Amino acid sequence: MTRTKLMKAARTSVLALAIGGIAGISGTAHAEEPADGDIIVTATKREESIRQTPLAMSAVTGEDLAAANANSLSDYIVRLPGVVFNDYQPGISEVVIRGIAATTYHEQGQTTVGYYLNDIPLVEPGFPIGIPDVDTFDIDRVEVLRGPQGTLFGSSTLGGLVNYIVKTADPTKFDAAAQGLVGYTKNADGELNYAAKAMINVPIIADKLAVRVMALQRVDAGYLDNPGTGVDGANDFRTRGLRGSVVFTPAEGSKITYLLTYQETKLDDQTYLDLDNPYIRNTPRAEPQETDFLLNSLRVDQDLSFGTLTVLGSIVEKNNTTVFSYPYAYVTGVTTGDEAAYSLGDAHANIKSAEARLASNGTGMFRWLIGTSYMRAKKTSYDQIFQAGAADFIDANPGLFGGFTGAQLTPGDRLYGYLSDTVNEDFGIFGELAIRPVDEFEISFGGRYFWNSYRGTVLNQAGALGGYPGGYTPTDSGGRVSQSEDGFTPKVTITARPTDTVMAYMTYSRGYRVGGINPNAGLLPSIPAAYDSDTVDNYEAGVKVSLFENRMYVDATVFTIDWKDIQARLFGPEPSYYSYVSNAGSANVSGVEFSTTVEPLPYLSVSTNLTYQDAQLTDFLPDTFAAGGGYASGTRLPGSSKWSIANNVKLDLADVSGKPTIEIAHRYLSSAPVAFGNDATRGNFNIFDLRASVTLMEKFRILAFANNIFDEYGILNAPFTSQVTPAGSIVRPRTIGIRLDWSL
Repeated sequence: MTRTKLMKAARTSVLALAIGGIAGISGTAHAEEPADGDIIVTATKREESIRQTPLAMSAVTGEDLAAANANSLSDYIVRLPGVVFNDYQPGISEVVIRGIAATTYHEQGQTTVGYYLNDIPLVEPGFPIGIPDVDTFDIDRVEVLRGPQGTLFGSSTLGGLVNYIVKTADPTKFDAAAQGLVGYTKNADGELNYAAKAMINVPIIADKLAVRVMALQRVDAGYLDNPGTGVDGANDFRTRGLRGSVVFTPAEGSKITYLLTYQETKLDDQTYLDLDNPYIRNTPRAEPQETDFLLNSLRVDQDLSFGTLTVLGSIVEKNNTTVFSYPYAYVTGVTTGDEAAYSLGDAHANIKSAEARLASNGTGMFRWLIGTSYMRAKKTSYDQIFQAGAADFIDANPGLFGGFTGAQLTPGDRLYGYLSDTVNEDFGIFGELAIRPVDEFEISFGGRYFWNSYRGTVLNQAGALGGYPGGYTPTDSGGRVSQSEDGFTPKVTITARPTDTVMAYMTYSRGYRVGGINPNAGLLPSIPAAYDSDTVDNYEAGVKVSLFENRMYVDATVFTIDWKDIQARLFGPEPSYYSYVSNAGSANVSGVEFSTTVEPLPYLSVSTNLTYQDAQLTDFLPDTFAAGGGYASGTRLPGSSKWSIANNVKLDLADVSGKPTIEIAHRYLSSAPVAFGNDATRGNFNIFDLRASVTLMEKFRILAFANNIFDEYGILNAPFTSQVTPAGSIVRPRTIGIRLDWSL
């Protein structure tokens, strides 16, 4: 990080603290509100106050999201402590919590963060074909848990998890809401951002049966010009969604909930650009991407007097179609125009999951929870590279290709074909027991026994990437893997509550990530056929304190995490950049997360979040294609910014006519390496946002906003700076707009 950038961030933080008269930190979408706005969360799979939950977590309410004009993850997740966002491709970009990541691109194996919607897993093991970025309209809250959550949630939670809690039908009242937005982004070629969203909740039988339906469309205008395709503002991004729920309460203590959620995205051209030429991405053809997911779930909650039984089943279907343009000569030597090489990827995933759990009621000396879960995920993907005229070129130059014909090597001008089929199964039995001998002290023990299996096949079809030895093959190659493993993830927490406003806790927890078949298995001798699971051991201590009659709230955590047998995503040499996973090395991430919110005046709130973390390898990480054969102990983990800061100052004149509000938000992210063995960095920027709102005729509210006021050119990600044209993604340029909300 540069001295200028850090000093600027420090000055902003000091200003925020001076206004509040305190020392502390939080973000635009802060969960830790004054006591009268305390949030009930379900992070422990039972309802609890966030302030009484001995867990490092944030909960962003739907009201906070709306006030911040937050529509997607990049609008709010980056303002929370301990969290960064590898924002590179909409619809599949990954959240990283506590620095647990071996890449700033996409984890080749299972993600290090779990993604859930109302406790339903959204991401399958292995390379995720899509990570749903759920639009925030009609969401109750988003819970972000920091640290491994392997006990209650299972695999894929090494760093933590994100759980979207959407609103479901309410049989007690009729309700409706709508939202419209229009805005403009710098360099959008005159195109507008716009959104239209609506919700209606209708009781069919009073207090018994209700239906809720939500629909939305949001378009974010592109701001990157592509001279190669002749399109300015090429990266238009559209999101459409539909959500419906039915809630039936046949008797007191019984509740049945059906939930359907569908969301699709369409990106006209990718969001990465030429880092040497701001706002320019020059590719021979557009690189569109379409993703969608459909979730169907049924949930039963039954009060049994001594406890609550919850049974939940779901099916999630996901699809992804992506085109990439490749600037490589390959077979024909053509690198421009319609005859340049491009790839076409199609992928589909089906995730079936079920869970049953029984949690004790009450707050006596003993509290317990026991449950079981099962998931089966099936995924198919087919990636191909084409280059027009390849077959004819080979036929005209057989000497360059070992005498083979174009039909043998490149049928239909396909240079490369990669087909993958995987099936994962995961079974778990989990539980927790909390013992509170006195009101001020509690100790809890938890654990999960897990068994998982994965079966997979990969096929690399005959093809040709060039007329040189090793650049072509007339035969298919592939690999097949069938493996299983079991294990146990423990958790222990000691909690002290000396008063109603002070809580301190210490936790040890473990997380794990399942193994799988290696991409491109069998293609090169240096690529192993499979990779194994990896684990983290987390040690943390935290405190949550309310002061000055709940006008100040502090949430602080210190932690250290040991990461073993890292599933590191590595890449082979150009032009193919074959990816593979290496199970090797270890790392440690240690840090401090500090949040505070203060109300020095009834109409003024100031909040700040600060995170410091040091993430580095503690053992040599081998890489066949790296200089020196790998990366030494002490090497920083990709994307691991040492500092992140978010400040928020809000003036809320609730007693004044129109209830006007003015809000200023700031965030800073220090620099971080983008990949192992890469000198390029991301981060080192300050972003400022401004918002103002006013209520009209009680049911209407107008919000005006200006995001990235100073039009900071901040690099969010750049994992492929070593290719012909260094590529990366940037903070969205200055965006201004107005939004109108209506609700009953």
